[in-house]
Amino acid sequence: MFLMESPVPSALSRFASAMPLVAALALATPLKAQEAGISVELNAQEQVEAGCKLSFLARNGLDGDIAKAVYETVLFDGNGQVERLTLFDFGTLPAGKPRLRQFVVPGLQCEALGQILINGASTCEAGELGAAACLQGLTLNSRTDVEMMG
Repeated sequence: MFLMESPVPSALSRFASAMPLVAALALATPLKAQEAGISVELNAQEQVEAGCKLSFLARNGLDGDIAKAVYETVLFDGNGQVERLTLFDFGTLPAGKPRLRQFVVPGLQCEALGQILINGASTCEAGELGAAACLQGLTLNSRTDVEMMG
């Protein structure tokens, strides 16, 4: 009876040594894709006396500044019914610089909010980037229980 060394450990060690490279490539690809457009994240919501204060973190990953971005936004309640249609004026979005924008939605209870839909750009002043820049590569994210859609 003689023992043969199994090829599995060497295959596993090669696989394990390649994992950091695979992980780095997987992480780099989405970040690069995200940087090539506009990202809007619902970062926080807070009930205030006047209504629900929504805090958005916006990033412009394009090659130029956006002078004015106004998004047509639909707010849905927890049952998926339209609560209201409104405009959120994000103002200027300089290239490569994150901007926090806050909006108080009058009379809205934050706990009643279920989803937010970015329906489109009502206004987009982006110079040479063109009027479609505000929706170019638009990615939406939420750090709250409220889902962002677009």
